[in-house]
Amino acid sequence: MRDDYHHGNLRAELVAAATELARDRGPAGVVLREVTRRAGVSPTAAYRHFADRDALLATVADEGMGQLSATMRRRMAEVTATDPAERASARLRATGRAYVEFALAEPGIFEVAFGGYELQDDDRYSASVDDPYALLCQVLDEGLAAGTVSAARRPGAEITCWAAVHGFSVLHQRGPLRRMPADQRDAALETMLDELEAGLA
Repeated sequence: MRDDYHHGNLRAELVAAATELARDRGPAGVVLREVTRRAGVSPTAAYRHFADRDALLATVADEGMGQLSATMRRRMAEVTATDPAERASARLRATGRAYVEFALAEPGIFEVAFGGYELQDDDRYSASVDDPYALLCQVLDEGLAAGTVSAARRPGAEITCWAAVHGFSVLHQRGPLRRMPADQRDAALETMLDELEAGLA
């Protein structure tokens, strides 16, 4: 086992190991002893970087939010429409699809990201472009400017949209709809996005 005295990247290695464990086993599988074993250091070395397991999980949650944002940005970038209204509508729908896509592809990380751990930088989740909440607000503001979201419906619309896609994700990830065939699930998602759009107009 290595000591991290000369191991400047240990913190990043610990986070990477914890993220992989979360991906494979969910939050319950992130055990400090296994994390440090994978990083090749003694268990006590982790406490030089994290106060406890929850602090490590909070950093994994932070990473998970970043990965969710990256998925949303990638899907938003695929929108090719140039008409402002069509573009705003397509980008909003892209964020919803991306959210569900990430939740179903990365259930362990998704569970950690929304597991109630105290995030390492709470301010980041109201201002940064890496924040999925800020991305959602951005596309809703684009819709407001383009006329697809009404001024009366815009206040609080991000909460309605987030709650809808989050609930949909959980129902299909580990809830009573988890065995629904993918084609039916995708059709149900499009119907839900239709209804959200109609409610915002």
